Amino acid sequence: MKLLNKYLSIRNRSEELCVKLTVEDYVPQSAEFASPPKWHLAHTTWFFEEMILKTFNPNYTTFDKDFSFLFNSYYNALGQRLARSQRGLITRPGVDHIFEYRKQVDKYMALVLKGNYSKEIEELTVLGIHHEQQHQELLITDLKYTFSYNPTHPKYSNKPWINDHNEDAGWLKVAEGIYEIGHKGPGFCFDNELENHKVLLESFEISKSLVSNGEFIDFIDHGGYSNSNYWLDEGWSWINSNNLTMPLYWQKIDNEWFHYTLGGLVKIDLDTILTHISFYEASAYATFKGCRLPTEFEWEAASNSMKWGKRWEWTNSAYLPYPRFKIKEGAVGEYNGKFMINQMVLRGGSVATSPGHSRKTYRNFFHPNMQWQFSGIRLAR
Repeated sequence: MKLLNKYLSIRNRSEELCVKLTVEDYVPQSAEFASPPKWHLAHTTWFFEEMILKTFNPNYTTFDKDFSFLFNSYYNALGQRLARSQRGLITRPGVDHIFEYRKQVDKYMALVLKGNYSKEIEELTVLGIHHEQQHQELLITDLKYTFSYNPTHPKYSNKPWINDHNEDAGWLKVAEGIYEIGHKGPGFCFDNELENHKVLLESFEISKSLVSNGEFIDFIDHGGYSNSNYWLDEGWSWINSNNLTMPLYWQKIDNEWFHYTLGGLVKIDLDTILTHISFYEASAYATFKGCRLPTEFEWEAASNSMKWGKRWEWTNSAYLPYPRFKIKEGAVGEYNGKFMINQMVLRGGSVATSPGHSRKTYRNFFHPNMQWQFSGIRLAR
């Protein structure tokens, strides 16, 4: 029953995140990388239906034969799927039908988890729970991106979500040595956190605080977006191709800085932690400060002595497999391994990360131009 309670708790939270939405909010897709709330709700349900119910319950009747095509994300082993850019075009089935879908899958999953289930079902259910937690964060970030295009600056909640401050200051010194990296022991982890291995690190210092809005404004005021010396070549091309002169969601009104938040358009608090920053911007700021970004190994080695979890923190590490990493057979093998190319690792977690979903070995990863996650900057030297 413990696993069932966890399952139901996570499933309920996804729906709780949608309580304040109107029917119209569930459908729009503002970018190829940002999926609509309706799609997130259906896709996470499809995972349990496809991976568990259709595989292990011979008496289960598929809710809708079209859903495997509509709500498969990237699993080539599970058949054809709708193009990612077209998820916002699925006006039918309606939102009510998706909630009926969730109810049916939850009903049958509860029957499975009340019985004598196998170790394989347990592992797939736990993976599905963490998968849904990932999509809870994506639901929030995608919704914010969509809302940001609305000129009336709609509110998702009464709080901005990004009004938090650093709780520490100064630099943490980390001695040269051999450090263990990766997940070890009991408890869930994704396969990209395996295998636990040792790395040799030279001595370094890492900031105890994340970069604040005021500190980044200093970078802007000193021509940060117009000085190519601060930027990687790809980053310089990216900001010029997109005419970028400030972070995502920022705007200047009557010579004052504002940014769009989940609580609407608000004046920027200079002392709060910077967010929605790309790797390119993080790297440029670090160069401006005469510093660098930490590697993911340095970050993990220092993590027990830092306060983290308010922003996903860009590292200077490419997303690559650990030694002895092996891709699992079947559809679950497509979860992480095939994305280990042209992406950078972020560590920590954010204010949008689901409770209990963070750990120091967690490896998030995105392309270096992505800004829409709650990402920030921690410096190293």
